[in-house]
Order: sequence, then structure tokens, then C-alpha cells
Amino acid sequence: MMPSSRSPSGRPAAGRRYPVLALSLATLVATGGAGGASAAEPGGAGRVVRDGVVVDFSVQPSGTDGKGPLVEGEYADVRFRMTDVASGRPVPGLKPAAWMDMSGTAAGKGGEQRACKDKVALYLQGSVGIRPMVDLNSYYLLVLNQDGSISVIDPVVSMTGNTSLFTTVVLKRPAADWTKSADQKRIYLSLPKAGEVAVVDAETFKVTGGIAAGAEPMRLALQPDGRRLWVGDDARAAGKGGVTVIDTESMTVVASIPTGAGHHEIALAGDQVAFVTNRDSGTVTAIDARSLTRVKEIATGPMPIAVAWSSLSRSVYVADGKSGVITVIDPARLAITARIETKPGLGPVRFTQDGRWGFAVNPAARTVFVLDAAENRLAHTIPVDGQPYQVSFTRAFAYVRLLDSEQVKMVNLLSLGTDRKPIVQGFAAGNGAPQAAGDLSAADSVAQAATEAAVFVVNPADSNTYFYMEGMNAPMGSFGGYGHAARAVTVVDRSLKEVEPGVYTGKVRIPVAGKYDVAFLLDNPRILHCFAAEALENPSLHRGGHGLMAEYLDLPLRVPQGMVVPIRFRLLDTRTRAPRTGLKDVRVLLHASPGGPRGEVLAVEVGDGVYEARIVPGQSGIHYLFLSIPSERVKPNDLPFRGILVEGPRTQASQPAGPP
Repeated sequence: MMPSSRSPSGRPAAGRRYPVLALSLATLVATGGAGGASAAEPGGAGRVVRDGVVVDFSVQPSGTDGKGPLVEGEYADVRFRMTDVASGRPVPGLKPAAWMDMSGTAAGKGGEQRACKDKVALYLQGSVGIRPMVDLNSYYLLVLNQDGSISVIDPVVSMTGNTSLFTTVVLKRPAADWTKSADQKRIYLSLPKAGEVAVVDAETFKVTGGIAAGAEPMRLALQPDGRRLWVGDDARAAGKGGVTVIDTESMTVVASIPTGAGHHEIALAGDQVAFVTNRDSGTVTAIDARSLTRVKEIATGPMPIAVAWSSLSRSVYVADGKSGVITVIDPARLAITARIETKPGLGPVRFTQDGRWGFAVNPAARTVFVLDAAENRLAHTIPVDGQPYQVSFTRAFAYVRLLDSEQVKMVNLLSLGTDRKPIVQGFAAGNGAPQAAGDLSAADSVAQAATEAAVFVVNPADSNTYFYMEGMNAPMGSFGGYGHAARAVTVVDRSLKEVEPGVYTGKVRIPVAGKYDVAFLLDNPRILHCFAAEALENPSLHRGGHGLMAEYLDLPLRVPQGMVVPIRFRLLDTRTRAPRTGLKDVRVLLHASPGGPRGEVLAVEVGDGVYEARIVPGQSGIHYLFLSIPSERVKPNDLPFRGILVEGPRTQASQPAGPP
């Protein structure tokens, strides 16, 4: 589930989240393994015993204590419990894989139903059109683009090696910052030019709403309990700047609190106190996070430019860009407890995952300052060959981005806190310095991958996103910008989690009503088994909904410019899987990227729910195909889209036969 090598064309070949496990599972599938499908039990439960291990499976409605049936459109908790058959003790530390799909949806030649192990073999191939309805091993790479869109990339799936783009989320205006809910079901984005916060459903990757959040919302901070979202409002009118507080359950604004002038950064001391910097006022405003009232203004220096919270010292650290002083504040007493001298020109301050080490970057001094939160002192001064402007962390390394270089500096966290010089390594992420892209995002351009020892890095200069595994000399692969100018990156992880020893769970939204196969794979001991579950129809979902799904048939991935191209697809009823016939207003929208012309062609039914549109692309490049059906209230973003590469005369002469 990550780019793990380069194909002959130079693009990454899709790998798996657990490469060794995937290889073993593929071998297991190929050799037959233990398998079969168990009969459904009430509540979606089952048990299998293999090689001394008991696997207990259940899938139950979320938040119901296991009571009630599964219902389409609702969330459910999938649970696998593994115990030793002899002792009954839990078996921890495993890496199970699981998928949910409609029973018998993977049909083979002649229309026969594939066995459970054959369906899993198809899933492991990672091909478009051969994917389960619910993948419990997946993660998605989200790239924030300058043009007000999000590219959602599935690192597993490839369209015959051509693209891993899963979908594109179109926002009302460009986003300045984003953050995820703790369960990774929602993404919040600040849209300064729209004056609102957009909410994206991370299950469907669709915008579900917008909340007015001041004149110019910028920075976002989510409380640890997830109940409130704090939004820095950089309104330029006198007395208007401050924070907007949004209740994430009701999706309403519960407070608008003026603080001071200038840009605002936000740090939350648990769920108790919020600290808001006022860059032009030279102060930090402390706000009671429960009563939503200002409790104190703290003068920290002429230009408070960054603020960060350390979970270890239970203190807040404010960096002043003009004086170079980092002020330490005790949230309980709202008092300054220390001042740490560095150099003028400070930028962002971030703390490691354990709260021990604070990294303050200084692009003017070409230096990274490392704070020891255990003693509130300056522990290290690290010179770098460039202008550091961002810092992100994994468990083992700090990743420092440079404005004037494609190099990413890595500081080994285990080398900190000694008399020795910290160990600094580096690698090149693409071609060109980020500052060459012009406007840069305040959001992070480095994000930890779903595995601990790997990151994704966006280079705004070339709009590529690079995958890097710790210990390597260079990135292992990359994803292109798909016609967009990439600026920031994050990851939405949907894989199973070990919540207690031997218990692995995942939360899913039941796509449709019907009977499901729940395929379970384990490498050691080798187990391949299909459990069963059933979900009931949710009548409320079909009131006014279109209830349609689309399957593209023999879609060409490369076509010559000016050629008539038949686009065929089948429309099915989501509940019955029966073909939808007789539709007279099925339209195919053709969009050339980036910024090219758009066209629309009427599709005609050619038999048994299969529709065809004949398009003639007029320019070379990537073209995206969208479907709309006004009579069924199907909008272009409601059904899956596809992309094709249109090759002009020069492209055909020079383009290799590999992926675009």
C-alpha cells in the first residue's frame, strides 16, 4: 500500500502496507491455503480455529453495545479477537488483513462465483474495478492543492499502472490549513477567501458542509477531545481578529472571541486553556476552553510568531520572531516560568511525539534550535545548509524542510540530549527548491505514512509527492500532481488497529444492504477464511437518492488525438444490482486537465443497462470523464470518474509505452 519501487517508466510500482506480509499472503492464496466461507450468524459473528489459534469475528453497529442489526449507511465496528487455543491467552503483535465485499460480487469467466481465496487474490493485485467495497487494510494519501482541491491517492490501486488517483475533492476556494478528527472520519479545512471552514467526509471524500468562521480563517486546532475546533481569524479590520470556536457535533459556531491584531497561531493545553498569538500586538491571549472567555493577555515579545504545547512539561512555548526569545508559560498559573534565548528570525516551533524535544526553525540564521522540555533549556544548536521553514516528526526522526533546497534534513532523535553533536542526515525530495513555487501552504508538506518508519513529502516546486522509508538514501517512489500544484500532504488511515492485546478492530460505514463476505488473512499462522455478515436496507437513504452505481467497460487508457473514442459503462441499481435501463439523459462530461476545455456528450443505451458515448478529444493530455443523469439527480461527482491519456503527434512519437 505504498510506492515501493520504480517501474520501467520511472514511476512507483504499487506495493502493500505490509510488504512481507502481502508477499506471504499472496503465496498463501496461490497455494490454496485454509479457506472457505462460514455461514452467517446473527449479528455478523463467527469463529475459526487454525494451527492452534482461535479467531473470533464480529461486526456490530457502532455505539449500540452490540445490539441491533447492521444497517446500510450506518457505522459498524469490525472486530477480530485472536487467542491461543490451548491457554486462551491473547495473541498480540500480529498483522491481519481483512476485506468486506458483497457475496459473490467477483465473478470469473463464464460468470461462475469465485471462491473466497480467489477473491482475495484479486484484491492483492490492486487493480481498478477489482476492489472490495470495504478495504480494512488501506490508507489514502491526501494532497492539498493550490487551486482549491484535494487529490485523494490510493497507493494500492493502479489503473493498469497508469494512475493511483482515487478521486478529487473540489473545494469552494483554496485552503490555507487542514486538520483531521481523531477517528480520521472528517477533515476540516480553512478557506480564507470564502470566510469559512469546509468539512470533508473522509469516508466518501465529499464536502459535507461549510461553516462561516470569520473574515479570514487561517490556522486550525482541534481540541484533544475532538469536541471543538478552534479557528484563527486573521481579519484585518481593527478589533476583528481573533478566534472562532466551532462545535464539531452540531457544526455550529459557539463563540467568536477577539484577541489582537495580526496572524494567529493556536496551541491547546489539553482541553483546559487555549493560547492564541497576536503577531502584530505582541501578546498571547489565554482563553478558558470550557467557558470560552478570555482570562489573560500575556506580553511575550514584539512579534509572537509561533506557539506549541509540550505534553511532557505541561507548558506552552511561544517563539518571538523579532527578539529570538522563546517564552515558557505555565497554563495552570498563566505565568511565565522561563525565557530561552536563541536568535532573531525564529519561525515555527514543534514538539516531538513524546513532548520531550522542541524544534524551533530559524530560516534567517539557517539554524534549528532544539529545546529540552524536561529542563526548559536550549539543548542543541544545529546549523543547516539552507533556510529551514517547517518541521515534522516520526518516532525516530525530525524532518526539516528547507525553503531554498530540495533537500530534506533528518535529525536522529536518539542522538539528542548528549554531549555529542546530533546526527543529521538528508535526502533529496524531487527537483527544485520549494520557494520556487511561490505561495506556500502553512499546512505540513511532510506527513508520516501509515507505517511508523516512512513519510510522504510534497515538493511544491515540481508538484510531486515522494515516498521515503527511513534508512534509505533516496525516496523509493513518487506520485505526480495529476495536473494540480501540490502544496501539503496528510494520510487517512483505515487499517485495522490492535486496541488491546490480540484484539484488532476497525470502524466502517456499511455501503449497501445485502449479504457480505468478510475475508480474513493472516501470515503466521497461515489463515485464510471468509466470515459472513448481513446488513438491512435503510429506507431513509433511498428517499430522493439516486441509488445508482457505475461500472466502466473496456475503457481505453490511451487514445490518439482527434480519434472517435467509444466510452461504455453499465449502470446498476445499488440495492438489487439489476441493470438500470431506459435512461434518456445520461451524459458524459469530458474535462481536459489542467485548465483545459470541457465538453459534454449524450450517452445512448446499447443494451441491458450498458450505455455508450462517443467522444472526440480535441487536445493532448490527461482527460477526466464524469457521469451525470439529471433525471436521477446524479451529479458529476456522485459516481466514479475515470481518466484517459490523449496523445498528440509529438506525444506519440516521443512517449514510451509505459504509464503516463
